[in-house]
Amino acid sequence: MKYETVIGLEVHVELATESKIFCSCSAHSYGTEPNEHVCPACCGMPGMLPVVNKRVVDFGMKAGMMLNCHINRVTTFDKKSYYYPDLPAAYQTTQWFAPVAVNGLVEIETSKGKKNVRIKQIHMEEDAGKLVHDIREDTTHVDFNRTSVPLIEIVSQPDLSSAEEVEVYLDRLKNLLRFAKVAECEMAHGTMRCDVNLSVRPEGSDKYGVRTEMKNMNSIEAIKRAIEYETARHIDAIENGTEVLVQETRRWDDIKGKSYAMRTKETAGDYRYFPDPNVMPVVIDDEWFDSIQASLPEFPEVKRDRYINEYGLSEYDADQITKSIALCECFEEAYSVCKSAKDAANWMISEIMSILNKRMITYDMLKINAHALGELILLVSEGKVGRANGKKVLSEMFDDLTIDPLKYCEANGYIVSNDTGLIEKVVAEAIANDPKAVADYKGGKEKARMSIYGKCMKELKGNCDPQMLRTILVDAINKM
Repeated sequence: MKYETVIGLEVHVELATESKIFCSCSAHSYGTEPNEHVCPACCGMPGMLPVVNKRVVDFGMKAGMMLNCHINRVTTFDKKSYYYPDLPAAYQTTQWFAPVAVNGLVEIETSKGKKNVRIKQIHMEEDAGKLVHDIREDTTHVDFNRTSVPLIEIVSQPDLSSAEEVEVYLDRLKNLLRFAKVAECEMAHGTMRCDVNLSVRPEGSDKYGVRTEMKNMNSIEAIKRAIEYETARHIDAIENGTEVLVQETRRWDDIKGKSYAMRTKETAGDYRYFPDPNVMPVVIDDEWFDSIQASLPEFPEVKRDRYINEYGLSEYDADQITKSIALCECFEEAYSVCKSAKDAANWMISEIMSILNKRMITYDMLKINAHALGELILLVSEGKVGRANGKKVLSEMFDDLTIDPLKYCEANGYIVSNDTGLIEKVVAEAIANDPKAVADYKGGKEKARMSIYGKCMKELKGNCDPQMLRTILVDAINKM
């Protein structure tokens, strides 16, 4: 019998606000000391009242619009009660009865074609703290830095059916939210986490199988492996009776490549949801709604088509640049200065991306003076600075955003002089020092000429017109 996997995702995304959702503590604690960004409010001290961060609501609305959701004009916060050591108030402030956004749709494309994934809802909530297990001391520490950091939870309908679809869907979410600048979506930093709800049923059936949930998956590869393992486990249980499937929450062990039961799956009733009396309903009027809608960015696919149709970029170049909103903004600013979309794209893909990869910096973390980049591209394209020296300047521009390319090149001797007397002198010395290469070239070996050319260019420090050097070199050899 053939089976199909049915998957729904609950994606938790930390919002890119400066402060937490209900207090003024910093929302950025990655890499800081434990419990450095806490206050009585986010630590759940008695008598402390929450105040909603408007920016969180802005971002919640914006995320909903990017995912084609209906925005609830009155959205409320509720208490979700459960006890866990990293939840100091013994309840989480979240949204249940009136989430900020509902009924969305995300289109994905896999090897099997296009598919729509329905979004059930997006709700805003506070994050919990973090438990740090110290094996050496046999102790668990609690870090409350992350407590009350603002999240949105994006709950999909069970419309996904494979690890490939899940990967494409998550990539699509990341790209849309990053373009809207509402979230970093960096799984390695814990700013995007995923719960996978999975069941298996006979192919063609309209009845769902027994559902299990794998919590807090924090890498695409782990999610893919977990889906494949859990699908095989369910099919084995159905066909061979190896175990009785029950609705439960499971933990994925990526080292062992297995999932383990954690607890019986809770239902909504177990959490005793009720309206939080300390947080007033948020009413979104037309002015507020329209201002958020007006702030939406150009969608990645729209930007891609514009780059191809208006700027004349190839599909490959457009695809590469639209991987990140930071790359797009840098490209557009550089293009506005150098006036050549092809040159700007070439530098973005061959040079900018290369430096980012070498420095292990994500595309969205790109920080460079894009206007100065355009000026540098123009200097190189006009032949005033050699490409090799241009690359050196670019590397320096990553470390110093104040660099003026022209002044920097003048100060460091990178401006092409085209002094024919100097070039002829360097060529003559290179020819005299390498008679074998000269003989090889005259014998038909083109590489020999390039060897002499390279030595000349090195001696000139790249500060000459390549065509001029080539002409002078060939003429000098031919006269011998």
